Amino acid sequence: MNKPNAIKVWVSFVIRMTLFAVMFMWPAGTLYWWEAWVIVGLWAIYGVVITCYLLRHDPALLIERLKLVPLHKEQKAWDKVIMLLFFIAGLGLYIVPGFDVVRYEWSESLPLWMKILAMLIHLPCFVLLGWVMRENTYLAQVVKIDKARGHQVITTGPYALVRHPMYTIVIILLFAVPVALGSRFALFLAVFLTVLLIVRTYLEDRTLHAELQGYPEYAKQTRYKLIPGLW
Repeated sequence: MNKPNAIKVWVSFVIRMTLFAVMFMWPAGTLYWWEAWVIVGLWAIYGVVITCYLLRHDPALLIERLKLVPLHKEQKAWDKVIMLLFFIAGLGLYIVPGFDVVRYEWSESLPLWMKILAMLIHLPCFVLLGWVMRENTYLAQVVKIDKARGHQVITTGPYALVRHPMYTIVIILLFAVPVALGSRFALFLAVFLTVLLIVRTYLEDRTLHAELQGYPEYAKQTRYKLIPGLW
């Protein structure tokens, strides 16, 4: 696989982060919203660090993660439906808080201590996301067996604890973002997105059992999908 053009990668990154900020600020109707700027700043720092790492150490994974729309010709039909719903509701997770706590004040903003705690929770989650990406070069946005890159079972690092550590971290962040922004209404979207991820975890795990060599043996060794000792 060819290496990604670094200039195009960084231009794409700037565009994505700009749109990310717009999704917060436009519904709020103001730029004076410090909670949103903290979240944008945290994700921007994480994005710079992980992009630098992948450009140098795993350009193939970077290309996979840079795909704008999470759809692929090898993707399962059920995954296309789930990801379409996830994409739409995911946009709402960023758009709703501005309407909720700033522009229209639909609900009372969550307490300051909760918002700060949710912001701080981002930091260990980012470290764990980096760990997952370091261990698993096949971390596609869609459910597929990447035969072109010789897809193999990953059993090291966080994958020795649970079979789908990326989803575990993402679920935490799904709640951390609206809480950090103080939005009670956006938490309903976080619940919906979590349900989608749990369904996807179940169906993806079933697919890997059937199609990825060595996965059934790995599943016997690492029993839990998302939460050690629970599921």
